[in-house]
Amino acid sequence: MFSMLHPLDEITPLVCKSGGIFGSARVQYVADYTLRIVFLNAEPSIVMTYDTVQSLHTVWALRRVKPEEQNTVLKFSEQMGTPQHVATSSSLTAHLRSLSKGDSPVGSPFQNYSSIHSQSRSVSSPSMQSRSPSISNMAALSRSHSPALGVHSFSGVQRFNFSSNTQSPKRQSITHSPNSTSSDSFLMPETEPIVPELCIDHLWTETVTNMREKNSQASKVFITTDLCGQKFLCFLGIDTLLVLEGSGNLVLYSGVVRVGKVFIPGLPAPSLTMSNQMPRPSTPLDSVSTPSKPLNKHLGPLEEGVLLSPVPELRDSAKLHDSTYVEDCTFQQLGTFIHALRDPVHNRITLELSNNTMVRVTIPEIATSELVKRCLQGVKAILPKEIAVQMLVKWYNAYNAPGGPSYHSEWNLFVTCLMNMMGYNTERLSWTRNLDLEGSLSPVIAPKKARPSETGSDEDWEYLLSSDYHRNFESHPVAKALRLDPLEVLAPKDDFSQNLSLDTSTLLFTHIPAIFFVLHLIYEELKLNSLMGEGIRSLVVLLVQLARDLKLEAYIDYYYRDYPALVKTSRQTCIIDQVQTGFMHHPTFFSAEPPSIFQWLSSCLKGEAVQPYPYLSRICERSKLVVLVRTLVQKICFILSITSGFTLRDLESLPFGVALPIRDAIYYCREQPASDWPEAVCLLIGRQDLSKQACEGNLQKGKSVMLSSDIPSGTESEEDEDGMNDMNEEVMSLIWSEDLRVQEVRRLLQSARPVRVNVVQMPEASDHEYIEEKENRLLQLCQRTMALPVGRGMFTLFSYHPVPTEQLPIPKLNLTGRAPPRNTTVDLNSGNIDVPPNMACWASFHNGVAAGLKIAPASQIDSAWIVYNKPKIAELANEYAGFLMALGLNGHLTKLATLNIHDYLTKGHEMTSIGLLLGVSAAKLGTMDMAITRLLSIHIPALLPPTSTELDVPHNVQVAAVIGIGLVYQGTAHRHTAEVLLAEIGRPPGPEMEYCTDRESYSLASGLALGMVCLGHGSNLIGMSDLNVPEQLYQYMVGGHRRFQAGMHREKHKSPSYQIKEGDTINVDVTCPGATLALAMIYLKTNNRSIADWLQAPDTMYLLDFVKPEFLLLRTLARCLILWDDILPNSKWVNSNVPQIIRENSISLHATELPSSEDLSLETLAQAHVYIIAGACLSLGFRFAGSENLAAFKCLYKYATDFLKCLSAPTASITGHYNLETCLSVLLLSLAMVMAGSGNLKVLQLCRFMHKKTGGEMNYGFHLAHHMALGLLFLGGGRYSLSTSNSSIAALLCALYPHFPVHSTDNRYHLQALRHLYVLAAEPRLLTPVDVDTNTPCYALIEVTYKGTQWYAEATEELMAPTLLPELHLLKQIRVKGPRYWELLIDLSKGTNHLKSILSKGGVLYVKLRAGQLSYKEDPMGWRSLLAQTVTHRNSEARAFKPEAISAFTSDPALFSFADYFCKPTVNMGQKQEILDLFSSILYECVTQENPEMLPTYIAIDQAVRRLERREMSETFELWQIKLVLEFFSSRSHQERMTRNPNRGLFMNSEFLPVMKCTIDNTLDQWLQAGGDVSLHSYLSGQPTEESQLSMLACFLIYHSVLTPGQLAAGGLEGSTNFSELLLKFKQLNMPVRALLRLAPLLLRNPQSMVL
Repeated sequence: MFSMLHPLDEITPLVCKSGGIFGSARVQYVADYTLRIVFLNAEPSIVMTYDTVQSLHTVWALRRVKPEEQNTVLKFSEQMGTPQHVATSSSLTAHLRSLSKGDSPVGSPFQNYSSIHSQSRSVSSPSMQSRSPSISNMAALSRSHSPALGVHSFSGVQRFNFSSNTQSPKRQSITHSPNSTSSDSFLMPETEPIVPELCIDHLWTETVTNMREKNSQASKVFITTDLCGQKFLCFLGIDTLLVLEGSGNLVLYSGVVRVGKVFIPGLPAPSLTMSNQMPRPSTPLDSVSTPSKPLNKHLGPLEEGVLLSPVPELRDSAKLHDSTYVEDCTFQQLGTFIHALRDPVHNRITLELSNNTMVRVTIPEIATSELVKRCLQGVKAILPKEIAVQMLVKWYNAYNAPGGPSYHSEWNLFVTCLMNMMGYNTERLSWTRNLDLEGSLSPVIAPKKARPSETGSDEDWEYLLSSDYHRNFESHPVAKALRLDPLEVLAPKDDFSQNLSLDTSTLLFTHIPAIFFVLHLIYEELKLNSLMGEGIRSLVVLLVQLARDLKLEAYIDYYYRDYPALVKTSRQTCIIDQVQTGFMHHPTFFSAEPPSIFQWLSSCLKGEAVQPYPYLSRICERSKLVVLVRTLVQKICFILSITSGFTLRDLESLPFGVALPIRDAIYYCREQPASDWPEAVCLLIGRQDLSKQACEGNLQKGKSVMLSSDIPSGTESEEDEDGMNDMNEEVMSLIWSEDLRVQEVRRLLQSARPVRVNVVQMPEASDHEYIEEKENRLLQLCQRTMALPVGRGMFTLFSYHPVPTEQLPIPKLNLTGRAPPRNTTVDLNSGNIDVPPNMACWASFHNGVAAGLKIAPASQIDSAWIVYNKPKIAELANEYAGFLMALGLNGHLTKLATLNIHDYLTKGHEMTSIGLLLGVSAAKLGTMDMAITRLLSIHIPALLPPTSTELDVPHNVQVAAVIGIGLVYQGTAHRHTAEVLLAEIGRPPGPEMEYCTDRESYSLASGLALGMVCLGHGSNLIGMSDLNVPEQLYQYMVGGHRRFQAGMHREKHKSPSYQIKEGDTINVDVTCPGATLALAMIYLKTNNRSIADWLQAPDTMYLLDFVKPEFLLLRTLARCLILWDDILPNSKWVNSNVPQIIRENSISLHATELPSSEDLSLETLAQAHVYIIAGACLSLGFRFAGSENLAAFKCLYKYATDFLKCLSAPTASITGHYNLETCLSVLLLSLAMVMAGSGNLKVLQLCRFMHKKTGGEMNYGFHLAHHMALGLLFLGGGRYSLSTSNSSIAALLCALYPHFPVHSTDNRYHLQALRHLYVLAAEPRLLTPVDVDTNTPCYALIEVTYKGTQWYAEATEELMAPTLLPELHLLKQIRVKGPRYWELLIDLSKGTNHLKSILSKGGVLYVKLRAGQLSYKEDPMGWRSLLAQTVTHRNSEARAFKPEAISAFTSDPALFSFADYFCKPTVNMGQKQEILDLFSSILYECVTQENPEMLPTYIAIDQAVRRLERREMSETFELWQIKLVLEFFSSRSHQERMTRNPNRGLFMNSEFLPVMKCTIDNTLDQWLQAGGDVSLHSYLSGQPTEESQLSMLACFLIYHSVLTPGQLAAGGLEGSTNFSELLLKFKQLNMPVRALLRLAPLLLRNPQSMVL
């Protein structure tokens, strides 16, 4: 047998360990073909096998191999020397066989079972842990051999039992001689053995039965759980249907215990005549089940265990609920019998009858009432398992007798059943006799005597008077309200005449103390659930009876104090014989003092030492929780309540005194929560903003939280096609609320409508000339239109989630015009003027990219949808090519199947190849993905082997592929790639005109790619020192003698080109830009001075003449990027880059007339000057990209306006218009980079000004630059900004390369497609607050704290969100500030992942308005909220608070209705006015302090105190709660917190609690003076007390924490003569002084001695 722990793992052999009980344990491989696996289970981890030869089942435990076992097996195989043979290792089964022939060592599956298991209980299930996959061997194997011959031998056992001479699968032929040559020819040379991972331990083998036929392998194996949670492994022989026990009865089993037959009303029970047609079970019933090891697996909602009949079809009913029916009654018809069972769901199952009908039956549950369920659970937990099963079976049969009881009498039935089992005679015990069983008699209870007559008798009345119902009614508040006089009940004559004794032979007699204690713990647990009041009252009657019979005085007194009205003194006792008491099983945890959860909490609050509180698993869950919370209340107790799943609903059902400390902690947590708490905690503390954030944080990345951007379509039919209508208007209108700049940007960037061609017809021009003039003008305007899509792509970046069933709408690029006044169409295709061929092909490519970039990265897109978008018309192929590139940039192209990629590339469409190669590479940025590398290499001759055939790859596709290599290997410093790219920068032109056109763009691409591969590595290029990268680049930059071409490609370059005469010097015009930027990227941010000095601008006129002015821009840019930390945002720094000779002699940008000079070329100086300034400004743009740095903005804006003036100055002709326009474009882009995403108005005005300039020097490239600047300014509709990471700078260098195309098809210096790589530098940084109640975006004040750096100290800044955040690595924390919204802190010092995930999902940050506050939109200045504030400063009269004003503070409908019904004055109020005022002030208090959840607590306390005043308190439950509240507020921990934070907290500025405390004290003292002292005295001296005083006495004892008479006696208080002596003794007893003051007169007997 073999195992695999992970799909990618090797197959490993299985070993087994048999033994332990059979003497020495052996470890060996499992290699016996007679074993079959019939059953596997993960929890517990067991395997069942079947031996086909011996027809026996065996159970094994599955676990991981221990290291020593691995060694044993491996050594064992090494000793053998040659491969060990399969047959020899079947000795294991032989060993088992010899075993099972005699007596099985495990005689009965029951007894020795647990002893075998004790060692292996904690077997971990192997399926739970997965290993890291080790693919190599397996992969090597699959490549090198066909599977049949791949016989790696591992550790001796052959992997496949193949050998040349084993054709017949008979067992003997496998055993060939160890050194048989025939087999060796097949075996590979011995490789290292494979280590086994899993081991099976032998647990049990079934005993041999003689009556077995061959092949009786189990047909079904399953695990079942009985009522007590014990597990049994059941397996069934082949044809047995255990449903039908020979006679065809359905029988229900719990494990191996028979519960009873199942009776189905309305179905005839089968009669015996039918039985011979039933298939006989092939094994006797009892041998069917063998227990598997017990295991704590949670099953079913209540874990009541599972009762299932061992029926094959029931194997999956692990959730089947507990079930039976009882006694079968025989019906007369003989027709039908049950044929099979099917479709079990929970506790329902379908019976198939022999007459082909089906009946669906429900097996009843074990209990329906919560109270009975709890008691059963408790009893089950405490009794030994066998007894528990019997008890449950008895109860089950009693409860589910045919025509079972109704819900109401279930408890009564349970009590009777339980007491009978304990040995009580429930008939003779008066209170159980009166339990109302509603006539449903269970077999357990003797039938009642029939009433003699129908007319009734006096006994009936007495029966009624002595019933529970009457007694409960007397103590009911209604009875008091109606002033009913209590009726005297005559004691029934026979009740007390003889005492009852218990029957000691019953099932549960010996366990009475244990059961009593468990029921007491359940009683304490139920006290913590205010919804279970009825249940507590029922339970206490049973407890009192048991306590009285067990003679537990402390418990009786305890119950009396809790329920004075229910626990009467004179009740019947049952004698338990003293002799018998000895036999009783007293559990170790039984305590003489009753455990009380309230008492325990009270001691904790007072800071006294407390005993640990008893806890029973799954029964006292609430008690456990309350105890834990109480102990941790100082720490943030909520993390704890989360672990146990504590919710607000649970908190509401806790009694108010217990809940108060928790509510208090919640109140404090709510003020300053951590942003990373789990969702449940935030819900608990009432911060829905946080819980919603946490909830959405758990969603997968795919489901991004997009705020609704549904604009009703069809409003402006024209605007619909411009491709910008999916923007999120709601957020943009919050960011830019003052003006319509977004509409303006849309107008500037739309390219789907005809342009306006405004040409005035001169009088002398003919009509034909006029038409030509119009078309020439349109041609100029089209240069601009074609440049728009790149900017539009930036503006709409990631703003749209496409519908997978529709094609992506791509707006059409409109190159026509309309001429006023008649609005006639002007078209370029009329043939009147010459239009460049393919003019619009790149424009439509950009249009496709812009459309594709609208798709958000989180959208759901698949390969099919991408192919589905492929256009039918050939003209649209360019757009589709752009669309593919865009999908790569937003990461979706990875989903495109390789087959489709291949398909697109073979079409040979140049644009598609460019788009696809760049897209795929961008999607695999920095991954070194092999498949993509292969794909790209085909398009780069230099990466192919020298002998390969020359492929005719279009030049632009080669450029795209080279950049692709740079992207895929970004930052990896991969040596081979770097070497090839370095050589490619200087690739010479070939002899046959190959590589001759547009060489500049290829060289630049190689330089950029080399820079990306070695990005930021600087001088640490490992293993590349021999390549001399920097020196070689420097030579490419300044020129010189060409070095001998090393490497594979020297053959190709032997003969020089016949067209281009370069000689053997380097052509700097071609290689310089690429080399310069490569240096910049390799040494990016390294501050390496020596390299930077190479890039310094020349400072003599002679040297200046050797450098193209344009290259000075690149050198300056490169130098500044290397000296990153020296860049400063001021004009002084910018000018410092200009060499002295230029500064002294060049014309300033503002000069009006030309200076004259003979020896200096003014033109050279002027051009060098503007280009160096532009280069420095561009580096400033990179340094502060996306930062909105004000100093950088001002500095750049100054230079931009200078250049603008320069253009119109007379000196412009020297510098050259083209050069000035280029520099102005560069400045505009720098400005846009700094202000990216911010929509800054001044930059927008500049862009708009440039937009209007058409004609003259304004060519396609400048338009492209200006509209890219406009796009960057509104990047992603204000949601995105630029990052300054190395990778981003590399992408921006490609996208913003400062040489712009001259016309729309110009790719000579720089491939146009690269302009879109800016996407790789964009990152979402917009934080949008969303009001959690209305779910709409809103304004919120946030405070951003920057970490300190070398330039500035730690600083904070206030921003009004929605706003773009600075780069996250600069920040320390972000805080949502009050007072309007709840504060919220996002701490970035622990890591930025939390915030990053928020930003990537749309930047939604949920905030919650505080009570009485208005949002910034409704109330910008905060004046209107001040009106609400006036109420909060406590007015002298709370009545000034009008219930109508509540709406300003809360939106809770429950509070509105409370105000409506309880706080509105009506006519003739009278005495109700006082209550109304109280309610108004309570409501006011709760709402303004923002703790409306305290309202019920206030009211409960008030009601309880009023009840006490009226002396109507029949149970002391509420008094306990008030006591806990008072103790909490006087506890030390609370007092400490108050000193730290005096004005926050619950109940803070109210006089409510002192008033309540005072009222209680007064009421109890009045009672004491008015005769209460008498009953108190008789209580303390142990005499019976007057019935009418019982309730008040209990209240007094509870409130003053008076000890029981027994404890007082033990304290030796009796003989005291003076007060001081008493005081001393009281101190030892831990009783409060206020109790002593009230008890002293009674204890001293002499009031005079109170005076000291």
